[in-house]
Amino acid sequence: MTRSSEFLWYIPNDVKAGHRGDVATHNHNSLETLTAQARALEDYGWKGALIGTGWGRPDTFTIAAALAARTTTFEPLIAVRPGYWRPANFASAAATLDQLSAGRVRVNIVSGQDDLAAYGDDEGDQTQRYARTKEFMRLIRRLWTEENVTFAGQHFHVTGSTVAPRLDVRGDRRHPKIYFGGASQAAERVSATEADVQLFWGEPLDGLRERIDRLKTLSRGLDRDLPPLEFGLRITTLVRETRESAWTDAEARVAAMAEAKSGSWNDHRAGAVGQQRLLDLSKRGDVLDDNLYTAPGRFGGGGAGTTWLVGSAQDVAGSLRKYQDLGITHFILSDTPYLQEIKRQGDQLLTLLR
Repeated sequence: MTRSSEFLWYIPNDVKAGHRGDVATHNHNSLETLTAQARALEDYGWKGALIGTGWGRPDTFTIAAALAARTTTFEPLIAVRPGYWRPANFASAAATLDQLSAGRVRVNIVSGQDDLAAYGDDEGDQTQRYARTKEFMRLIRRLWTEENVTFAGQHFHVTGSTVAPRLDVRGDRRHPKIYFGGASQAAERVSATEADVQLFWGEPLDGLRERIDRLKTLSRGLDRDLPPLEFGLRITTLVRETRESAWTDAEARVAAMAEAKSGSWNDHRAGAVGQQRLLDLSKRGDVLDDNLYTAPGRFGGGGAGTTWLVGSAQDVAGSLRKYQDLGITHFILSDTPYLQEIKRQGDQLLTLLR
């Protein structure tokens, strides 16, 4: 791995205990529990963590602010939805937290389906949804980097808007890095023009190579006016002392999932193009490439829990290096129990990747 590669973890932020096989305790989502995870991430060499979002979960920005206040280097990757937030409100909130945390904020824009009516939002078809997302991303970037911004789009508008506090320029960092996911044609067009980092879920190398090439071509064809698009991988990594013990544990976990005895796994809506791509992988076999396990998707695994990299630390590090060879430099890993695996994988896996 090169020095430019960054490794983050995942903090589930869920009111339901036992998320993806995590320890099911009454205080699983308390500030003390989440702070213990964030501080362990600092201690074991992780850059920060993606914090999950969705209606019916605790507010992501509030969790991020609380954890930033209780840590010193932990960088929250805050998942947010256009519609739940308006651009100027979010730009101001993020700029404030960025200043208070000395530049530790990252942002993941989520445009997938949610319970919009529950928080008073609505949107049209996929084309309209991604058009709104595109406006949101363009406008928050302008609000962070320009003053007296006037913008009149189809979905959002501001007049003479100057966000306070102003963001401090830190080296080549002018504002929080903007991550974005999505595999549909509409999503890829947004990412090619507006995102700083395109996030992928755990697909085989050939599929991601094709998608990276397509996004680069799209960026050129759509006259991207930002620095080159970067790429990230969000995936479950099941690491054990030996290859054999890793596969024994992985297969036992999938068997428990098949019997609905392993906690809540499917926290992503069916029907999304990216999710369907992952579910379709199992038709090609239970194990693809060297150690990409597709069976979890058949038994309820959703999102980054649909496919897993399984093996010893050496096995998983070797697979991650192959993704890095494709041009992926941002890695968001996880396994459960979350706190235990932060430490295990920090000790065993990150030491091989630095």
